[in-house]
Amino acid sequence: MQIAMKKQDIDFTGANLGEKCFEPLIKLYKKKVAEQTDFNRIKEQFYEELSEGQRALFMFYVFYKHVSKSHIEFFWWSAYLMAQPKSWSAIKAGIKYFKDESMHSLLEKIELELKRHHYPETLETFSIKREDLDQNKVLLASIKSLYSLFEHTSPLTIKKINNCIAKNLQEYVEIEA
Repeated sequence: MQIAMKKQDIDFTGANLGEKCFEPLIKLYKKKVAEQTDFNRIKEQFYEELSEGQRALFMFYVFYKHVSKSHIEFFWWSAYLMAQPKSWSAIKAGIKYFKDESMHSLLEKIELELKRHHYPETLETFSIKREDLDQNKVLLASIKSLYSLFEHTSPLTIKKINNCIAKNLQEYVEIEA
């Protein structure tokens, strides 16, 4: 998908290069979703229009923006995204695209922990509440530990993403003079 950005709007050495490239994608996505009634179809169609690098970037930041707020959001959004097998697989594939073994390992640990506690595999059976963590101290301790690992790992992931984009900018955006 061609996303045009002005050269002066991009700091090629900045710590937020990935986020800058994500912003126009998420704006376009939200616009398309607002215009349609078939959410799943538009979601899949939008995803298919992206380049491989844009897909990896988009799915990482969808995950990151939701889970990074707190351990409770980390739990709920991880479970919600995992209940959408295509989305969860796309997040993991995106992390592999950026060659980030640490984050991929963390995603595998999240998946194992949620499965160990019998969390749903589809949205049809999704009834998770954020308050569920208060009822399960073992899961709470595990999620807090995983969230701490996420807080340590995600800055390194973002750095890898930024480096990848800087080396292959044309895959993510089209630079206007």
